[in-house]
Amino acid sequence: MTKVLITGGAGFIGSHTADALIRSGYDVRVLDILDPQAHGNPPKPLAARTFPKHLNPDVECIKGDVRNLETVVDALEGVDAVFHFASLTGVGQSMYDVRSYVDTNCTGTATLLEALIKRREKPLKRMVLASSRAVYGEGSHVCTEHGVVFPGTRERKAMESGDLKVRCPYCQSPVTSIATQENRKLNPLSIYGMTKLQQEQLCSQLAMHFQLPVTILRYFNVYGSRQSLKNPYTGVASIFYSRLNANQPLFLYEQGTPERDFVHVADVARANLLALSTDVDPGSCFNVGSGANSSIRSIALSLAKATGRKADIRETGDFRVGDIHSCFADLTRSAESLNYKPEVSLEDGMMEFASWASGEETKDLYSVSADELRSHNLMGSADSP
Repeated sequence: MTKVLITGGAGFIGSHTADALIRSGYDVRVLDILDPQAHGNPPKPLAARTFPKHLNPDVECIKGDVRNLETVVDALEGVDAVFHFASLTGVGQSMYDVRSYVDTNCTGTATLLEALIKRREKPLKRMVLASSRAVYGEGSHVCTEHGVVFPGTRERKAMESGDLKVRCPYCQSPVTSIATQENRKLNPLSIYGMTKLQQEQLCSQLAMHFQLPVTILRYFNVYGSRQSLKNPYTGVASIFYSRLNANQPLFLYEQGTPERDFVHVADVARANLLALSTDVDPGSCFNVGSGANSSIRSIALSLAKATGRKADIRETGDFRVGDIHSCFADLTRSAESLNYKPEVSLEDGMMEFASWASGEETKDLYSVSADELRSHNLMGSADSP
């Protein structure tokens, strides 16, 4: 393989992957619509948008929409492999901007797949789909009576009364979070998660019928340099940094108890190259995470330490309706099949992120996203801890 196309390649994960590919001797082409929200820029017509300065100068850049079949066909010319990153990402926002998320994520994927099926050139060597841990919904848990269980959405009424626990779907006893494996039941709890699952289903179906060599990577909570500091839907590390930089308090939902698997973008880029070069069955799925469960409170403290700032942490009973409580990756399959092993510790990763962010412009838009959630009745508050 010599030429690789990355859809959405000007973004956070795409640009790091482009760097890694170029270091490994690949030619890289990027197709990107340069979405203003994703890049933290004011709205502009496509023609007026510019590629970010952090993008490697050796990248061939194409400005265009992955939903346009002609554009995608042109972008695929001479390409040996594809990374499909083009996607809207925002769990809460997806619940009210439904059409945009479905159109971009699902129609964009369908357009790319149709172009690949119809192309007359040599067969594609590999396609890597960037999926998400959101396809699982709530992470895997264990009940003392019923063993491994897969809880659904926590009831709003219970959370408003102060019960924030995840409970067994059979006996309603509190359960304990365990590592989530790829072969478990999928139960996305947001429109975003549903669109990522449909992306997987589209790829898996066509992989089966056309032997399209698709590898699916389920990213957990990715953080690191180049993550937008002006996009309130981009991730909690970015939101916390912008709040710290503006000397504003860090509000932690659910008393800071929710847990996530935070994986540094350097590890994700490494996993991407392993998926590109490893021959696995078409449609195979792999977790890409750190394999560790970190509370949101610990993330706030870790980032504050990395910035050298004192964090004004306020643990509230507020919660996002339909949000999961805990999910972290089981990396057994990724290690055995892809030889993937995360290398960046949370402390080192936060130092890298904070060092980069210190030279960037930030914008504290936390209240914007919180107000939007409230206006759509997607945020609640517990009466007591």
